[in-house]
Amino acid sequence: MDESELEEELRNFGVDVHDIGAVDPVELSYITAYPGEEVNHMEMGKVLNAFIDLETESEWEPSRVEATVLRFEDEVMNTWYAKAEWFEGLRDYRISETEFSTRVLGTLEEDL
Repeated sequence: MDESELEEELRNFGVDVHDIGAVDPVELSYITAYPGEEVNHMEMGKVLNAFIDLETESEWEPSRVEATVLRFEDEVMNTWYAKAEWFEGLRDYRISETEFSTRVLGTLEEDL
């Protein structure tokens, strides 16, 4: 899956993709629908669920996802990431959905 195909798939999941710089690892920037003080965790979940669904449908092979959340096209709100092995652990039932979410939430940058 190349950058344009991945962008189209994420948009189909309702993600306002700003840019995909690479696919392995995934370098994603998206514009949040919730430009408050903190990143909306439900929106992060929507992005992650898109990747989980793509993997389930054998359309995406797990790789690291590095996400930049934008308030507007030129204003970074925060960054987060998910490691390939976390997606694999979730798929193989080695970690729970709660553990997966906790790990990803733990990657949010503190001082942006």
